[in-house]
Amino acid sequence: MNTAGAEMRAAWRHAGTRFVGGTALALAAAVLAWNAAMQAMRGMAVLCGNMAAMSWLPPPGGTWPGVLAAFLGMWTAMTVAMMLPSIAPALWRYRRSLHEAGSRHADGLAAVVGLGYFCTWTLLGFLVFPSGAALAALQAQAPALARLAPATAVLAGGLFQFTALKARYLAGCRVDACEAMPRAHPGAAWRHGLRLGLRCGVSCAGLTASLLAVGMMDWRAMAIAAAATAGERLAPGGLRVARVTGLVLAATGAFMLARAVHLA
Repeated sequence: MNTAGAEMRAAWRHAGTRFVGGTALALAAAVLAWNAAMQAMRGMAVLCGNMAAMSWLPPPGGTWPGVLAAFLGMWTAMTVAMMLPSIAPALWRYRRSLHEAGSRHADGLAAVVGLGYFCTWTLLGFLVFPSGAALAALQAQAPALARLAPATAVLAGGLFQFTALKARYLAGCRVDACEAMPRAHPGAAWRHGLRLGLRCGVSCAGLTASLLAVGMMDWRAMAIAAAATAGERLAPGGLRVARVTGLVLAATGAFMLARAVHLA
């Protein structure tokens, strides 16, 4: 009996090491991809003369499909780097639940959930891009008016943290992924990942809007957003963390708005 228990613990340690190692590699790859995109953008900014617009508008000689593809690549790398630390515990619980149910494909199915989750975030990028492109075009035509938009976005993002919608979707993100055990096959795992990604995408709407307003090419802003997201998902008082974050964002947005009005 002791031997069987020791073997089981060793197997779990091995599985945990493999899971952590895979997660760390995926996170490192996402950070490197995001950094490579930033370097490319800095090189193109010499031609464009506007670093902020490079995420949204075609450079000289560029096309809209090309800039959309570049944005989605940068957006996906950013969301993986930001969200993977928060979603990894849920993926581990999902994998563990499948393993305990007797599935021999727990690792692969957990990976499918992760792919579905980040596929949802990529699809959300399609919805985000038109708004960003419109704001960048406005900035080129009416700089004084465009200064109000980022401040308004940060203020609105902070206020969103206090809404019932935020609380409901955050609760959905914090529910253990294995509480409602799906069937152990790739289609079910894929749909589970899509649903989880949609819940987290809505929950993160305020933080995402604020990050885009400040600039998703700023690694400091991305690190702060990642820490706030992890606190909401993993800390015991997640809703309190969300509201503290909302208070900080709302105050920052109000300051930015007052400053923009003063400079206008």
